[in-house]
Amino acid sequence: MTANAHRALTNALLKLATPAEIPTSRERPWASVTFTGARHWVSLSVGPARADEIAAMLPDHEFDLPGHLVADIVVTGTKPDGDRALLEIEALTVETH
Repeated sequence: MTANAHRALTNALLKLATPAEIPTSRERPWASVTFTGARHWVSLSVGPARADEIAAMLPDHEFDLPGHLVADIVVTGTKPDGDRALLEIEALTVETH
């Protein structure tokens, strides 16, 4: 189930940040006593003018991921990537069913 959350999250990030690319991403299953989900690490390549805007909106953005919710999302770093900026994003998704 987490692979579907990862795919949905990366698609949502691409849609939010268009035009954008994801050069690398990975996910790992996660669970607590009460919840099941996944941790996600995504590198998002965007225009430098959009990097700060996207970083500011991510924590409050409502993602629509069928069967999952984004419990936490944060930009852990930003670095130049040629004529673009690379946002390093970490997220936690939780299954809702």
